[in-house]
Amino acid sequence: MAEYLILLFDDEAAWAAAPQSEYDRMMQAHNRFQERVVELGGKIVNGNALQGTGTATTIRGDVVTDGPFAETKEALGGYYLVDAADLDQALAIAKLVPILSPGGGVEVRPVMVF
Repeated sequence: MAEYLILLFDDEAAWAAAPQSEYDRMMQAHNRFQERVVELGGKIVNGNALQGTGTATTIRGDVVTDGPFAETKEALGGYYLVDAADLDQALAIAKLVPILSPGGGVEVRPVMVF
């Protein structure tokens, strides 16, 4: 098994405007996603949601700036660290991640082993 990081990108404005019922539906979908990972033979090692980009602090060289590095519509909202047999299995798992906005998506990257 190898570790893959699945990064979740979504529209923060869509989340902020979503009614509580939609938020609850998405949380249930994420719970179901975790069950499906096991069904596919993978394992979630860790996962977390991130606070909004307004809470970000960016460091470039010696300069510390409040706020995100770049203005984007889709922002990194969370991640799952999964154990998967290979990239194909990691991609199959990533395709199941619930995303609220139509423009959102996920990025899959293998964890570098030193």
